This record gives sequence, structure tokens and C-alpha cells, in this order.
Amino acid sequence: MNTAELEDRYSVGLYPLKPVTIVSGKGAKLTGEDGKEYLDFGASYGVCNVGHCNPAVVEAIRRQAGELMFVSATYPTPLRARLQERIASLMPPGLDRVFLCNSGTEAVEAALKFARYVTKRDRIVAMKRAFHGRTLGALSATFKKEYRDGFGTLLPVDFISYNEPSEVAAAVTKETAAVIVEPVQGEGGVHQATPEFMRALESACRERGALLIVDEIQTGFGRTGKMFALEHTGVRPDIVCVAKSMGGGFPIGAMVTRKEHCVLPKAAHGSTFGGNPLACAAALAAIDFIQEHKLWEQAEKLGSQIMSELRAANLSAVREIRGKGLMIGIELKQKAQPYLSKLLDKGFLAIPAGANVLRLLPPLVITEDELGQGISILKEVLAGE
Repeated sequence: MNTAELEDRYSVGLYPLKPVTIVSGKGAKLTGEDGKEYLDFGASYGVCNVGHCNPAVVEAIRRQAGELMFVSATYPTPLRARLQERIASLMPPGLDRVFLCNSGTEAVEAALKFARYVTKRDRIVAMKRAFHGRTLGALSATFKKEYRDGFGTLLPVDFISYNEPSEVAAAVTKETAAVIVEPVQGEGGVHQATPEFMRALESACRERGALLIVDEIQTGFGRTGKMFALEHTGVRPDIVCVAKSMGGGFPIGAMVTRKEHCVLPKAAHGSTFGGNPLACAAALAAIDFIQEHKLWEQAEKLGSQIMSELRAANLSAVREIRGKGLMIGIELKQKAQPYLSKLLDKGFLAIPAGANVLRLLPPLVITEDELGQGISILKEVLAGE
């Protein structure tokens, strides 16, 4: 059996496998089993902001693997302490308590548990088109019907329209534990929250004693032209969830909150592998690289270039191009999947954001030449040539 056949034979079948087996990656490129190179404009759903196999991250993992790979979180470790301090230093004032875990979904689960415990309330307000993860708590706040069906009773969640401040006051009540929102919806089609909408959410939470949770899992660490997308809005949340690109490709996530919300009893929540030394080493190296190279500036510059060139091309397949930094949505007049397949054939990897939106999330280290190649391929495919 070849690799794809082995996957098909032994996996539980949850992932629709692409007709390409990937064996290596470097920077903004991936290499298939047949030696063909692919421009990665999806970065595995925004995980690889610092590029595939970033040398600094690889070296940090290699070095740490020879010293200590794992120890229970009940033992303090220097890297975990440093990473918690570093994450807190990047957040708005007051957000200085960090829970380390392994993924974005875990970060959202922790946020929901903290919010319900702190407020002693049950209900959550989330957004239509939202995506926050697939475990039962995070799934409850995820809007898409196809993700939710078949899993029985979920948490009580009230969904409101994104960017509709008029719906906020009625939705956030004295029974609301938290409001959870993405500053830019990724899975939902790459829609950016307006400052007015975010301020309405913050105000309603303050007035009614609910917590405001901002999901920066895909938008964080330079993706939108700022270190975090909430910087575009000026709001000060109670909880921020981060993951994906924080580890430079290594699994890690974090929930960040305020000291006054740290009231859960010891052992009321946990994560066996959360904050393990390898993950912390990778994350510190990735964050160092992002800050040293100011990758948020690269994202702002190159994102504007992509959107400007594609808009100027007046491509026949395109209805609208929108985005922030290097988080770009290309809304098509037809279904996205046939175009994704054509792009794949030409050595270009992108991802969907709903039925008719192409999502571009290239590594923030992509070169000008690679960007130009990618834009040329997009123009060719989306012009219908």
C-alpha cells in the first residue's frame, strides 16, 4: 500500500484526504512524495506563520529534546515560566494569567469553563458563522450546522449576527456567562469585526457582568498586521484564546485571563501535556522570531499587495476580495472546491472558508518572488483561463 492507501485503511476517515502526499516543507513551500513543490498559501489553517521548519524553532526543539521532553505541570519548569511571562507581556494590561494547553479548542474549553465558574451562569453568546473548535464546549459556540448535528445536547448558546451592534443588548443578559467572538472570522468567510461592534460587546459585558472572550487562535501572532487582531479594535477583553502559530508548527495553545478570574479550586481544570518543555521551547523560539523580524509589518505590507493586485485584475470568477493583513478571503461567484482543485494542480495550496470563499493564509515569511508566483497562479485560475 502507498501512503494514501494506508491512511484510508487505518484512519477513522474524518479527513477528506487530498491527492498529494506531503513529505517535507521549508518556509512557504511544501514538497510532495513525488518531488513536486507547492506554494503553501494556507499554512495549514494559519499554523505556520514563521514558515515550515523554521530553523530557530527546529533548533529550539532539538536542543530541548536532549534536556527534558516532559514533566508533570505540578513541577515548575524554567521554560514554562518564561513562556507564561512572555505571553502576558504581549497582552493588554491586566491580562497576565496564563493557562497553557495543546490546541485552540482546549483554550476555548478552558475559557468557557472559567467564565461559567466565575459568573455562576450558564449561557454563552456567540456569533453566526463562528468557528471555535470541535470538542463539545467549543462546538457549542461553533455555528455551522454540519459540525453540530448528531452530537446531542450542547451548551446553551445564543447566536447573534456578526457586526450587528443592534442585536447585542437583547442577547447579553444577566444569565450570560460570556460572549465569545473572533476579531476576524476565518471559517466564517474572512469577515472583520468593526470597532463599533466589538465596543458594543465589551460594553454589554461590563454592564451585565459577563466575560468577553476574544478568540485569537487564527488571527494572533502577526497574521492581521498587528501582533493580535484585537489591537485593531481597542477593546480590552477578559479572556484571550491563542494557539495555532504560537508554536511555529508544534502543538500548543493558551488561555489568558485576569487575576480576579483565577478563582477555580486547585485541580478543577488541567491538561496533562499543557505547557510541556518541548512546546514551550518551540513557542518561545517562534515568538522571538516574530518579534525580531516584525512579521506583523510583513503581513500588512504583503496582504495589501495581494488584495490590490487581485482587485485590479478584475477576475471573472471573483465577487469580492476582503481581509486584514495576510488573512484574505476571496469570495467567488461559484463553489470554491473546483477552484481549489485547479490551484492544487498548479502547485498552489489554499483552503476554503465556507462554500464559496477561498482563504489565503500564507506564512508571514513568504518572499516577494513567492508572493508574485502565487498571485500569477491565482490570476490564471480565477480568470477562468
